[in-house]
Amino acid sequence: MRALLFICLLLTSACAASLPSSEQLELVKAAREEPLKLAVAERGFEYGAPVFLRIFKTEGLLEVWMRDEHSQIYALYNTYPICKFSGSLGPKLYEGDEQAPEGFYTVTAKGMNPWSRHQLSFNIGFPNEYDRAHGRTGSLIMVHGGCTSIGCYAMTDPAVEEIYLLVEASIENGANVPVHIFPFRMTGRNMTKAMHNEWFPFWANLKDGYDTFELYRIPPRARHEDGKYVFETPNNKYVAF
Repeated sequence: MRALLFICLLLTSACAASLPSSEQLELVKAAREEPLKLAVAERGFEYGAPVFLRIFKTEGLLEVWMRDEHSQIYALYNTYPICKFSGSLGPKLYEGDEQAPEGFYTVTAKGMNPWSRHQLSFNIGFPNEYDRAHGRTGSLIMVHGGCTSIGCYAMTDPAVEEIYLLVEASIENGANVPVHIFPFRMTGRNMTKAMHNEWFPFWANLKDGYDTFELYRIPPRARHEDGKYVFETPNNKYVAF
């Protein structure tokens, strides 16, 4: 028993996560889970496969990517319009600024909220290590249902039901869910347009993570080092562009 517990601590992906439930969530599952499983299978994915989320403010989109069980790389499953986010382009700086954050975050089991007054919600994990190093504060930054926001990303109830179930299934199978949030698609053209913005140096660093995923189609792990994000590639090498 002790050996099993030790293995679970070291290899969390091998041990099922303990996830919260509610009557609200069970009603959603009864109505939506089987049709969602069929839709996932029709697109060539396995329900419960690792999930990755990308959010683009300017385009108003949330992308759900899923890992292919054969190639082990991620492919786009679906794109959902964001109904509402608050603030403008740029990072969240402090509690109460009503600004939706940008950066690299992770959804874990403890961030799942099936009791949400916005149908369902999950906490993206703001502030992360980078945010704290830069003195940024805030809490309870969610992706949720409905169409109102004071710092979160509101997706409408039908959309958040699907997204929540996919995120939950990934975590239940041992894979926490990365969430990468960008001001816009980090193309060369868009970066050129933004080069005189005060947040351009920050966005250039975000582009490093964006480019790493575009190259490998595997979400890079991000960590803070010397005031910047650095990214772990699939061969476990940290890179800075």
